[in-house]
Amino acid sequence: MFLVLLPVLGINFLLRDAQAQSVTQPDAHVIFSEEASLQLRCNYSYPGTPSLFWFVQYPQQGLEMLLKYYSGDPVVQGMKGFEAEFSKSNSSFHLRKASVHWSDSAVYFCALSAQCLGL
Repeated sequence: MFLVLLPVLGINFLLRDAQAQSVTQPDAHVIFSEEASLQLRCNYSYPGTPSLFWFVQYPQQGLEMLLKYYSGDPVVQGMKGFEAEFSKSNSSFHLRKASVHWSDSAVYFCALSAQCLGL
C-alpha cells in the first residue's frame, strides 16, 4: 500500500517593508509506503530569522496549521506526530514524521513570515 503526499507549493507572505520573501519545496510529489518515515523539504530565503509554518490541506477540507516556529528550540512538535526542524545555517525547515498512514495523504505547504501577527 502506498500513500501520496503532495508538497506542491509554498506560501509567501508580503512583509511590512514590501519585500516578498520565499519558500521552496523541492519535491513536487512524494509517495511513501504506509508506516514509512517521512521528510518533506522546505528551504527559505530570508536574511534574518523568520517565523516558519507548515500547513496541511486534507482532501475536501480547509487549510490547517500543523506547526509553527518563532524562536527557541529548533525542533518543533506539531499535531498528529509531525515535527519540523529549523536550521538557520541551511535556511531550511523540513517536516518529518516517524510513521505515515493513509490518513496523512494531503497537500502540505511551508510558509514564512517576518513577524507573526496573531496567527
